[in-house]
Parts: sequence; C-alpha cells; structure tokens
Amino acid sequence: MRFIHTHLRNEPINKEDITDLALLRFDIIAALTVRDGLPDKIHAAHLMPQGSEQKYEFISSDFYRFDLDFTEFIENLEAEMERRRTISQNDKRERAILVSASTNPRYELEESMEELRELAESSNVIVMDAVIQRLKEVNPKHLLGEGKLKEIIMNGMDKGATLLIFDQDLSPSQIRAITETTELKVIDRSQLILDIFARRAHSRDGKVQVELAQLTYMLPRLTGKGTAMSRLMGGIGGRGPGEMKLEVDRRRIREKLSHLEKELKTLSEARKQRKQRRVDSKIPIVSIVGYANAGKSTLLNTLTKSGTVVEDKMFATLDTASRRLRFPKEREVIITDTVGFIRNLPKDLMAAFKSTLEELEDADLLIHLVDISNPRFDQHIESVESILKDLNLANKPKLLVFNKVDKVATGTAANIVLRYDATAVSAMRAESLRPLLGAIETHIWESRHGAGE
Repeated sequence: MRFIHTHLRNEPINKEDITDLALLRFDIIAALTVRDGLPDKIHAAHLMPQGSEQKYEFISSDFYRFDLDFTEFIENLEAEMERRRTISQNDKRERAILVSASTNPRYELEESMEELRELAESSNVIVMDAVIQRLKEVNPKHLLGEGKLKEIIMNGMDKGATLLIFDQDLSPSQIRAITETTELKVIDRSQLILDIFARRAHSRDGKVQVELAQLTYMLPRLTGKGTAMSRLMGGIGGRGPGEMKLEVDRRRIREKLSHLEKELKTLSEARKQRKQRRVDSKIPIVSIVGYANAGKSTLLNTLTKSGTVVEDKMFATLDTASRRLRFPKEREVIITDTVGFIRNLPKDLMAAFKSTLEELEDADLLIHLVDISNPRFDQHIESVESILKDLNLANKPKLLVFNKVDKVATGTAANIVLRYDATAVSAMRAESLRPLLGAIETHIWESRHGAGE
C-alpha cells in the first residue's frame, strides 16, 4: 500500500508523514513537490527491517528520473523483514507491548510491571517489550500523552506486536480513544486477568463466575465499533422494532447477566449443601490460601498424594479442590486448595469469586502459603491479608508457611522464617512437610484438647 501526496514549498518528508508511515503501516509514503504547475521532486520513505541502524530509509529524486519497481522492491524488503524477525510468523500467539503509566513511585511501577509480565506469560502471550512512564498527571483521554502513546505504538509495530496491555485499568473512554489511534488490540490488566480465568475455569461454578465477571466488565465498555454479541444470545429472540444494534447488544448482555446470576444462586445452594455435609461429619477443614503461583496445588498434591493440576503459572488453579488427609490415631482433615490471590484483583471478579471463597468461612485453619523465593513476598503477604480482611476472615486461625525454601540460601530462609514466626517447607519434597503436619496436628487437636473441647 502506497500513500502519495503533494507538498507545497518543495518540502521533503516530514514528521507527520513518518508518523503515518509507521502507524498505518504503508509500504511506502511519497511526497511530490510541484513547480510551475508541474511535478518537480519526489521524496519517499519506507520502514526498515528490525535491527537496522535506521528505522526508516529516505529516497529523493527528480520526478522524471525516479525509477522504482515497486512490487519487486517491496517483496524483497518484506522477505528481509521476515528473516530479521525474532519470532516466526507461523507462531500464532499474541505478541504484546506492556505499558505502565501512573503517578505512583517508580519502584512500584517496576514491581507491578513484573507481575503484569507474569500474567501475560500465564496467558500464553509473548512479551515483546515493556514501557514504564511515571506521570506528573494522568491524561484523562489517553492515560499518557498522545505523543508518547504514538511512540509506543510505532515501537510495537516495528517489533511485530499485535497487542497493547496496560497495567492500569482503562476507562471506557480511554479504551475508545487509544483504539482509535491504532489497529493494535488494546486491553488492560483486568481484561488480561479475566482472560486467564476464562481459560482456566473448568467447573460449572468457575465458568459461570468468570462469564458473569466478563460481561459485567464489558457492559459499560460496549461501543458501536466492531461489537458482535450474537454468540451470547442463546435462545433470546431477535432485536425489537426500531432498536439500534448497540442497544440490542446491551440488552442481550443484561439478559445474560440476569440468567447467570440465577444460575449462580442455584450452584451456591448446591455448594452450601456440600458444605453442610462436611460440617455434619465433624471432620476439621484446613484451607490453603496464598498469592498466585505460591505452590498451593503442589502442597495439596504432596500432602494427600493426589493429582491436582500443577503449572508454574499464575492462576493455574481456579476451581476449589478438596482432599482428605489422614493423621495418626484414625484422625483426618479435609484439606482444600483455593484460587490464588493477587493485588488489584478486578472488582467484578472479586465479587464473582466471593461465592467460591465462602468455603473459607467453614475452615478450622488457614494455611497461608508464601513463595519465599519471590523478591516481593512481603507485599504478597500484605495483599493476601488484605483480601482475607475484605472477606471478613482476618481473625480466622492461620499458619504462615514459607514454600520453596530450597530456592534461597539456607541462612536467608532461616532468618526470614524466624522473623515471621513461620514454618518452612519445600512443597515438592514430602520429607520437608513434617513440621507443617505437626503444626496442623497441634492446632486442630492438641490446642482444642487443651481448651477443654
């Protein structure tokens, strides 16, 4: 695709031309100057392959001497671009530029960006680049300045990106404004987390909760551009007379939300019955909680010799798993694994998953599992404690347990465990779990006995 236009006053390719070339992905942009009513000079520019010293190459010539076999030239240029690409075009995964722009301190932005990178990789996204900009004030239209936004978009396109992921939640108007600036897909942190949850939910409970959260998030962001909600219709009839398509889409989402909320209530009743049966059996319940990717499923598997799905990814587990764990003297507990917590969890998702986390209310003991090898483990502890407080579970008996101690120096691990008055384990090694089993046994039976129960 070529863009050929005229320039007055013998002006060569300018900054606006280069911006159009990069943003609109023209093969060539050319400016034709005119003198005495006739063509005079032609100035052209094209993008260069990734890794070149210059991002653009400029060509200038007298108009009547300009000779370029456009098709051959572009085919050779595209072949060279393909050779220079670090990721094959056959790799169909999304390729993203991560963007964080906020008035928060730089170190907070960097820590949050690392987490966004983990989330993106958990969603099978290839991260091409990450851009952090500390703002004096937030731009209400584009979050960051329009010039900087265009620079990020051009950089992303040069690298072959297909997606922009913002660490900050974008308002509906910001998403619209940024989308109008680029053909790249634009999502924010909440959408990314919702996407991960949608991929990982397997139970009917989980699927209903995720869809409910997605639609609640989508409704205020629905615009006329490219909306296609027909897949959400189910058995709903066609549009009403005189209704705009956008209004039809909104109405269908509201109807779907109402249906999902009713289904969630039915599923909640079934969960309550299952909970009641466990309470009636008088078997103590121990729930494992912790930050995403702390190793909760691995701990459950090793403790109970079971096969819950384990991946080194955030939110590998979404659906609550329960197993029985036997102790000496014919005693046993039910041990449950829960969805990983994360700071700034989307409010819609938090509301939807409160029903799943209701099971924690019946727990006799919470095991707060922490990945000691993560440099941000202290912030993870705070985030989990904050969410437990929001769930009115702050006063529930807890054991703080540091996992992955084999990944840090022995002396360092010992000091941290001592400072927090915690228990140390390596969830993949059964022999390391004896102190934890002893602590559970002490809390569930010996402390009760000592209290006269």
